[in-house]
Amino acid sequence: MTQSVDSDLEASILELARERGVSKSICPSEAAKHVAGARDLDWHSLMQPARRAAVKLAKDGRLLILRKGKPVDPADFKGVYRLTIPRED
Repeated sequence: MTQSVDSDLEASILELARERGVSKSICPSEAAKHVAGARDLDWHSLMQPARRAAVKLAKDGRLLILRKGKPVDPADFKGVYRLTIPRED
């Protein structure tokens, strides 16, 4: 994917997660669908780039990746995951 798709995914993930709030989470497919709709792409093709964007944001401390409701190491997780913004307390 192009640099702009990656940055669009990062922005979309953060925007959607902030809108949902710290007590809730989003599915990465929501961001993929948001970006795909704006670019007339198949959202399925954006799922791996969305995962990479989520990992980058998590490593930067701007996002938490959750498995079964608990934060996971962004460098080492498998399966279904959700995304949320970190609490600021």
